[in-house]
Amino acid sequence: MEPTDDRPRPRSRHIYLLPNLLTTCGLFSGFYAILSAANGQFVPACVAVFVAALFDGVDGRVARLTGTSSEFGVQYDSLADLISFGMAPALVMYHWALVALKLDGPLAGKLGWAAAFLYVACAALRLARFNTQVGVVDKRWFIGLNSPSSAAVMMSFVWSMNDFQFSGESLRYVAAAVTVACALLMVSRIRYTSFKGGAKAEESPATSGTDAKKSERVPFWAMLLVVGVLVALMVDPPRVLLALALLYALSGPAYWVWTKVMRKPVA
Repeated sequence: MEPTDDRPRPRSRHIYLLPNLLTTCGLFSGFYAILSAANGQFVPACVAVFVAALFDGVDGRVARLTGTSSEFGVQYDSLADLISFGMAPALVMYHWALVALKLDGPLAGKLGWAAAFLYVACAALRLARFNTQVGVVDKRWFIGLNSPSSAAVMMSFVWSMNDFQFSGESLRYVAAAVTVACALLMVSRIRYTSFKGGAKAEESPATSGTDAKKSERVPFWAMLLVVGVLVALMVDPPRVLLALALLYALSGPAYWVWTKVMRKPVA
């Protein structure tokens, strides 16, 4: 009988390349959004940011499914997120509306680019805080609004208002308020659900594969809800995306108010 070699075979370099390639696609989408906004093409810019969010949601899952997660991939993904969900939304909003604040005087013009910079800085701080808290905080929750969701609020607002035939110039103060609010929510201590209900069970090394699979199961009504959302997105993408993004962004403050004000103390 021939001897068997039980040593694990090295993974193909192509497998390691795949998640980083997806991250690069997301980075390119953010870069394309910046170029489109500079050329006054705001709808393609908004769509590009949402495409970046799609790649951002896929690359991590592909890395986990193929067992090719690495520290390099984590750091590369974080840097790509800063471009796609920090720089891109801020510059799209700036070119669409905030730049028009200079029509109200030099001081107002400075407030316009200051609001855009505040968003970029808060996105960087949010990502840095998230990276330092990985493995420490409860993965069922995000501390502060995550940057893709914040970018979704910004871009769905621009897309929807553009679809309503509103100009950025006429909504420049509303745009500034949305930008500052999204920036502050990212660095807040408000908790947002991450939709990872089984995160604690999956982290335990004693958890069996069967238990981990059970924790990832979702109820049947959730699948119906996803189908309904997809149908709605096909009918009216900008308004549906705006409604979903606003609901999620407001869910954190609403939950905070409920826990701090409305909930009665346990006797």
